[in-house]
Amino acid sequence: MSIDDLRAQYEAYPYPARDPADEKKRLITGSPSHLDEVIHYVFGGRLDRSRPLRVLIAGGGTGDGAIMLAQQLADAGHAGHVTYLDLSDASRAIAEARAAARGLTNITFQRGSLLELEGLGPFDYIDCCGVLHHLDDPAAGLRSLAGALAPGGGIGMMVYAPLGRTGVYPMQEALRGMTEGLPPAEKVALARRLIQQLPASNWLLNNPFVTDHRQADANLYDLLLHSCDRPYSVGELAALAESAGLAVGALIDPARYEPATWIKDPRILKRLDGISWLERAAWTERITGGMTKHIAYLLRPADLAGAIAQPDGPDVVPVLRDLDGAALAKSMPPGGSLEVELQGVFVALPLPRLAGPILARADGRATLGEIHAAVAATAGVTWDAFLLQFQQLFKALGGVGKMHLRR
Repeated sequence: MSIDDLRAQYEAYPYPARDPADEKKRLITGSPSHLDEVIHYVFGGRLDRSRPLRVLIAGGGTGDGAIMLAQQLADAGHAGHVTYLDLSDASRAIAEARAAARGLTNITFQRGSLLELEGLGPFDYIDCCGVLHHLDDPAAGLRSLAGALAPGGGIGMMVYAPLGRTGVYPMQEALRGMTEGLPPAEKVALARRLIQQLPASNWLLNNPFVTDHRQADANLYDLLLHSCDRPYSVGELAALAESAGLAVGALIDPARYEPATWIKDPRILKRLDGISWLERAAWTERITGGMTKHIAYLLRPADLAGAIAQPDGPDVVPVLRDLDGAALAKSMPPGGSLEVELQGVFVALPLPRLAGPILARADGRATLGEIHAAVAATAGVTWDAFLLQFQQLFKALGGVGKMHLRR
C-alpha cells in the first residue's frame, strides 16, 4: 500500500470517528500512553520535572492519544510538549478541533510520515498506536521511530493480533477484488450489503471480539477495506522489536498474558516453569484465542533494568486508575476479591486481607511508608508483612491496569 493510498483512505474516513463537541463531556483515555502507565513502564515510576517531557504521537489519527497525554500533562502541571504527526489533513483537523475545545496549548500539529522523522527528534516518549501494521514495511517504520528516540526513552505501541481477529482477513480478501477501483463510499456500501447476506457459518459473524463492522463507516473501512493490514503474534512482535534494536519491556495488561489467569490446574502450569515471561505470554495468546491486539512498551535492551517501577520500598506511591479506592474499601470484606472483565470473561482477583485499609489511603500522593504507618497504628502489622500484602494487591490490580506506581 502506497503512502498516497494510506492518506486517501484517512482523508475519506478519519479514524477513529470523533466529534470535537464531545470533548466538553469526557476525556477518552486508554493504553498505550496514559501518563501514569508511561511513567510506570518506561521511566521506573519517576517523572523528571526538571525538563519538559518530549512526546511524539506518530500517526495521531483523530487525536485520541495526543489529546489524552497532552491533557494529563497539563493537569499534572508538567511542562511537557506533544508533537502530533499524521498524513491525513482531515484527521488532523479533527484532532486540532478537539485540542481547541479543551484549550490545550501543549501540542504541535504537523503533517508527515513516521518514515521521515529527520530533524524532529529526539523524543523521550513515542506513541505509535495502530499504525505499523498498516505499513508495507513495518520494520522500517519501527527503525525510524527508534532512531528518533532519546536515550532512556520508550515507545508505546499497538498492533493487531491474529487469533482474536479470526474472520477478519478472509473478509478483507473477499472484498478486496470486488471493491477495487470503487470510491470509498461505494466500497463501504458494498461491504455492508455483503455483511447482511453472510451465512451463519461466517467466522466474522461468530467472532464476539470484533465489532467494528457494526459501528461507524470509518471503523468498518479500517477493519475490512484496508488494503494493508498485517497482524502480529507475541513472538512476531518480539522479533519486530528486536529488528529495530528494541525489546518488549511490558505487555498491557499483564494479567491477560499470565497463564494462571486462565488455567487453574497446577499440573498444567508446572509444565511452563523455566520458560521466559514472553514465552509464557505467547503460550497464553494461543490458548485464550481472544486477543485482538497487543499493546506493548518497547525500550532499548540496555534500558530495561529499572525501567518498570517495582513495589519494593517505602518511597513507592500507588496510583489508582479508574478505581475509587475509598469506595471500594468500604464495600470490601477482609480477604475479598475484585471481579474484572478480561476478553469477555469475568475473572475474580483475590485480594489480601489488608486490601481495604491500603486502598482507603491510596490517594496518589501517600507513599507506602506513610500508608504502612497509618495501617500499623490500628492493625499492628510489621513493615515486611505489610509490604508482602501490598505486593499481592499490586499483582492483582496492576495486572489489570488499575494500579500504577510512582516514586
